Amino acid sequence: MSVPDCPAAPETGLIAGRKHALDGLRTVAVAGVFFFHTATESMPGGSIGVDVFFTLSGFVITLLIMKEWLATGRLHLGIFYAKRLARLWPALLALCAVILAAGFLFPASGWGGQAGFVLPAAAYVMNLAHFGMFGDSIAGETLGPTWTLAVEEQFYLVWPLLLLVMLRFWKVRITAFATVALAAAFVLNRFLLVDTGEPLDRIYNGPDTRADELLIGCALALLFTAVRQGSRLHNALLSVSRWAAPLAGTALLAALFLLKEPDAPGTWFNVFWTVGPTALALLSAVLVGSLVLQPAGFLSRILSHPWLARPGRDLSYGMYLWHLPVYLLLMPLIPALPLRIALTAALTVLLAYASFRCVERPLRRWANKRLDPAVVPSTAEASKAPVAASAG
Repeated sequence: MSVPDCPAAPETGLIAGRKHALDGLRTVAVAGVFFFHTATESMPGGSIGVDVFFTLSGFVITLLIMKEWLATGRLHLGIFYAKRLARLWPALLALCAVILAAGFLFPASGWGGQAGFVLPAAAYVMNLAHFGMFGDSIAGETLGPTWTLAVEEQFYLVWPLLLLVMLRFWKVRITAFATVALAAAFVLNRFLLVDTGEPLDRIYNGPDTRADELLIGCALALLFTAVRQGSRLHNALLSVSRWAAPLAGTALLAALFLLKEPDAPGTWFNVFWTVGPTALALLSAVLVGSLVLQPAGFLSRILSHPWLARPGRDLSYGMYLWHLPVYLLLMPLIPALPLRIALTAALTVLLAYASFRCVERPLRRWANKRLDPAVVPSTAEASKAPVAASAG
């Protein structure tokens, strides 16, 4: 699907280059999820790593879409989806294959009896299976965390098409406001589900009940695409980020240790599941935006350190996939919790590294080598792109 008469990319450094601090933020987020599953009493709010992931995903993917749209005037949807599959699916299929084979060979192990969870995980419908769309609700056990991957992939089946339609009629800044309005509509949808007494599995796992978190990240990316470096809006955002970033970071850090998501009906349940995910996504968006606006800031420098940024860039996906299967495998074998957590962490990192080196990186390079030439415009085509200033 193409968009005619696309403006050239705005002269701004906000959307240029890789944001290493965001890679470091991925590492922190996946560590939160890890400790939520392995040391829940110590980090009951670690699940907010998922909220950070959703917001960050919407931001990064929308930036990638906008870079291609601004540079070429179109988005190659087939290539977009092919590259996402090449990036995510092989590692997931490898995990499913290992669990399936080990469960068959060692049925009494922690990976035994998992065959029924492989198809929902591999088909990106684990979130729907969690709340019983295909029959009885299933927990997914070793593959349970793949519900977040399902939410994202279901979202990205729709979002690029919707974004291109909006960009066909509106400027980027108007599209950003429309995206915020759409996020608000999904908050209202979640309010109605909570108000009518829908079960927590439905509220927690629904593609619609998490869409506002992804859309908040998308809206931030659109805003940053429209903002010109040195403009009044850019300076205002920069000024706000200097005090907002520490507040957002502190709030999210405190939530890791203090926030326990309610699971029993009551006033707090209703309030949290109506606005809680949105609040966490907004805090995440403030933090993400501040890291991009202040690449030399104190927090950005910490998160950009190679010890945080490199695992976030290369290993965070594999760590997310493997941490719970490893923990459940070790649970009956290692009674001592501290030792079990330490061994789980070590094995998770090793398996994530193996996944990255042997599965993810080779297949990603193979796909990029074949798909990128169709996306990058030739010099002649680039010279014909209109240099308009209507991106904002």
